[in-house]
Amino acid sequence: MSDLLDRSLLFVTGKGGVGKTTLATAIALYAAEHGRRTLLCEVDAKGDVAAQLEAEPTGFDPVAVLPNLWAMSMDTEASLREYLKLQLKVPMVGRIGPLAKAFDFVATAAPGVREILTVGKLCYEVRERHYDMVVVDAAATGHVVGQLSAPQAINELVRVGLVRSQTNWMLDMLSDPAVTGLAVVTTAEEMPVNETMDLATRLLEHTTVDLCAVVVNRVLPELFGSSEEAVFDRLAKPAARSALSRVAGGDPSAVFDAARLAVTMRRTRAGHLERLRAGIDPAVPMIFIPELFTRTQGLRTVRQVAEHVGEELGT
Repeated sequence: MSDLLDRSLLFVTGKGGVGKTTLATAIALYAAEHGRRTLLCEVDAKGDVAAQLEAEPTGFDPVAVLPNLWAMSMDTEASLREYLKLQLKVPMVGRIGPLAKAFDFVATAAPGVREILTVGKLCYEVRERHYDMVVVDAAATGHVVGQLSAPQAINELVRVGLVRSQTNWMLDMLSDPAVTGLAVVTTAEEMPVNETMDLATRLLEHTTVDLCAVVVNRVLPELFGSSEEAVFDRLAKPAARSALSRVAGGDPSAVFDAARLAVTMRRTRAGHLERLRAGIDPAVPMIFIPELFTRTQGLRTVRQVAEHVGEELGT
């Protein structure tokens, strides 16, 4: 599974609330701490990446946040400005005014135009080898296929010219599993598992991007085995419960209830994991990140997750 970190361009997606940003940040941090010059890009520009890294808010221009780690937030207007400057040699100062309005009109009318500027920027950074690895905190599972299929959609609309040549090299890069991969973050719950299996199908049908890993986040530990369950059952009987109450100075029912809940949740989630494994190509590796039981989010938590990522990758 270590080839996950050998990709030059890694998109990380997942259903909202499963820890997508945390995992993208942890993977980028792990790569940076192991010698790879890494760019972490937040596509939706909510500022969550900066918060995870306890850094200043990021913008379109990458900024160094830690050794070997740079971060940026996507801005389609800034990406358009950069594209015009690089490809058409058009000098741009400040906002691009009427052109931006025209772009908004075209982007609304033609599918994939706005997404191509996002994907194009990321592919450009890889092509120019500004970094060893670009990790993308991508759109959620419901939108990432449209993002990744944008070059193909534009290719079908435009048959000749500069735009066509641009999308050709992007498609080549996105289609190369040695260069580009998509990691899906999920949790062992019904809805996230359903969305992950659905995404795997849509990814295969509508894109050429390789599904390189499924990351199962917040995996619960197995606190009690069958022998411990038998002990709890015996202790829950009236005579044993009465004796425990005298020793403990109170009713132990809450402890028994908590133990049963832990066992039930673990078994239920194990069932969802079995269904996920059966619904995903067996060649796709699964990475398991344990529940950290922490109340705070920040660099310390990201480092803990990064350590677990490294353990799972065997590096």
